[in-house]
Amino acid sequence: MSKQSKRLEALVYHAKPTPGKIKVVPTKKYATQRDLSLAYSPGVAEPCLEIAKDVENVYKYTAKGNLVAVISNGTAVLGLGNIGPEASKPVMEGKGLLFKIFADIDVFDIEVDTEDIEAFIATVKNIAPTFGGINLEDIKAPEAFEIERRLKEELDIPVMHDDQHGTAIISAAALINALEIAEKNIEDVKIVVSGAGAAAISCTRLYQACGAIRENIVMLDSKGVIRADRDNLTSQKAEFATNRKINTLSEAMENADVFIGLSQPNIVTPDMLLSMSENPIVFAMANPVAEIDYQLAKDTRDDVIMATGRSDYPNQVNNVLGFPFIFRGALDVRATKINEAMKMAAVKALSNLAKESVPEQVNIAYSETKLTFGRDYIIPKPFDPRLIAVVPPAVAKAAMESGVANEQIEDWERYKISLLERLGSDNKLVRMLLGRAKTNPKRVVFAEADQLDVLKAAQIAYEEGIAHPILLGRKDAILALMAEIEFIADVPIIDPKSDEETERKNRYAKAYWKKRKRQGVTIYSSQKKMRERNYFAAMMVNEGDADALVTGYSRNYPSVVRPMLELIGMVDGVSRVATTNVMMTQRGPMFLSDTSINIDPSAKDLAKIARMTSRVSKMFGIEAVTAMISYSNFGSSENPRAEKVREAVEYLHKAYPEMVVDGEIQSDFALNPKLLQDIFPFSKLAGRKVNTLIFPNLDAANITYKLLKELNNSESIGPIMMGMRKPVHILQLGASVDEIVNMTAIAVVDAQERDRRR
Repeated sequence: MSKQSKRLEALVYHAKPTPGKIKVVPTKKYATQRDLSLAYSPGVAEPCLEIAKDVENVYKYTAKGNLVAVISNGTAVLGLGNIGPEASKPVMEGKGLLFKIFADIDVFDIEVDTEDIEAFIATVKNIAPTFGGINLEDIKAPEAFEIERRLKEELDIPVMHDDQHGTAIISAAALINALEIAEKNIEDVKIVVSGAGAAAISCTRLYQACGAIRENIVMLDSKGVIRADRDNLTSQKAEFATNRKINTLSEAMENADVFIGLSQPNIVTPDMLLSMSENPIVFAMANPVAEIDYQLAKDTRDDVIMATGRSDYPNQVNNVLGFPFIFRGALDVRATKINEAMKMAAVKALSNLAKESVPEQVNIAYSETKLTFGRDYIIPKPFDPRLIAVVPPAVAKAAMESGVANEQIEDWERYKISLLERLGSDNKLVRMLLGRAKTNPKRVVFAEADQLDVLKAAQIAYEEGIAHPILLGRKDAILALMAEIEFIADVPIIDPKSDEETERKNRYAKAYWKKRKRQGVTIYSSQKKMRERNYFAAMMVNEGDADALVTGYSRNYPSVVRPMLELIGMVDGVSRVATTNVMMTQRGPMFLSDTSINIDPSAKDLAKIARMTSRVSKMFGIEAVTAMISYSNFGSSENPRAEKVREAVEYLHKAYPEMVVDGEIQSDFALNPKLLQDIFPFSKLAGRKVNTLIFPNLDAANITYKLLKELNNSESIGPIMMGMRKPVHILQLGASVDEIVNMTAIAVVDAQERDRRR
């Protein structure tokens, strides 16, 4: 994609369908006049009076306790510099989005139109009663230091400048672990810090708190080494001025143990790296281009322990590992500040988490056989679901022990469970899916590439590194559309009807004829079918010319399924294919089967569908907790429609006792844990969170998933084909671009899984 095209895509993303990235939604009922009279006048007067009696009641009756202000004056926005408060708003909204999706914290972004320190501080203090915490963002140094110091002293709610402390906390955790692997003591190591902005200063201060010795630290700014004999040093730079007679980065790197980069790209050379001590630790965190390229560093020294700010290399120092969870812990005990003890608790929690066994869900997300503590894994991954249950409790406990907590947590296990439940509506599964696909992209045939939305999806898949697209359709039409959307790439474009493909068509036709010659197929009819793109695409996968196939955008589902069954066929031992849809609901991902193929499955079919769905859920790193849905509950009806579900469950209990599956059961009982526990405590589902629903027929499954999608605006991944011999996935008619991209990722991951099983 050209620079102009990327620019337009970013602008459309922020502008459509609704400008911005966050909104306010009601948390109380408002359907009736009675509801409104409680929400506002006259009922609202009662909590007002209670808060007037005791201001602490504001946490009981309002959203203050889960509300953070992300505040900036736009003086140091990303790498864009001083662009003003209005121009900083998209970044502040983005920070609000991260707070919400990672820690379920609500945010108002506040852009303040002043560069005067006193005016800025006064503004924040005046609006502070609204909020439970203040996240300062993108404020230039040295003003940022004074603003944060003053606000921490003068407010009684948590205040943190994430640009300073976020990187410091994450990199300190990584440094502790890297030193352990290198078998070095932090008190002994020589540290070079390239950069002297807010982040670099804060990082270095925190490393000192962890045990680093000031005399062993050399800091550089744009003018070179910060020496004690330099004039006009700020107080912050003077704090780390050295008395050593060195001037350049090259000199500073000689025999250094640690390099911390928060500065400019490509300033560290291989020679500098070679001059460092044994097992050097290099955190090159300039983004997107590091101080030294990751692969160059690894090629230069095989003993280097490397971290960057990028997600496509091991050991990403990412602030999202810190700020959402630190504020979560601080808010949950109503801390009056974020102090050094709380920051250090976050450091230790992150450091220790990297040493624990990694959940399979995380291994799958990053396409790893098994992530283990070592040179390529010194810090937890951002998709690790344990973060919310590990970091906030550590921060909250430190707040309590250091005397800044107004609330006490007594039941820590219950608190951890509540934290995990906060993320039920998060779309982490989609991010994990796309991330996993990128680790080993496959060749995916797009059988309808002359459809604009399909081509857009192929473009995204190509540019994001999700897949290697193969485009099928009229070549002139595809090239025209590619020019229109600025899809500039050397990707295969194939028109099955063109003379150019005669040899391949004949080869495919012969292979197809050999397979089906005793089912009434002639060589002539085989050649004719190979002019049809779905037959041609299926044969590409069959013959190894592609790894996976995505189709179905412009044709009804049955007409697309037919050639796939004829050409690809089913996995050995499978007598019937099925589909499942993954719905991103408020309670978390839900697998719904069979949503597209089996009209009235038998008891045996239902059992097989449940088994196949369980295998798909494992592909996502999720253990299936399966409810076999009916209008009946555990034998309450003798109707054959309920009986077949009951028979399927009996078979599964006998043949696969390890499966967490039960029924027949009504959907409300399956999805309401309290109701299920109270009425049916004997069920294998009691005390478990159901995440998989197997429906008794196609009507129920298809209607349910489409209702969820349209009424609840739930994102859907699927239908995912189950039981096919090759990675073939069929879209719903008129699928959106995002849905096609997600299905492409599914096809890639499916192909990856099959490679692993070979």
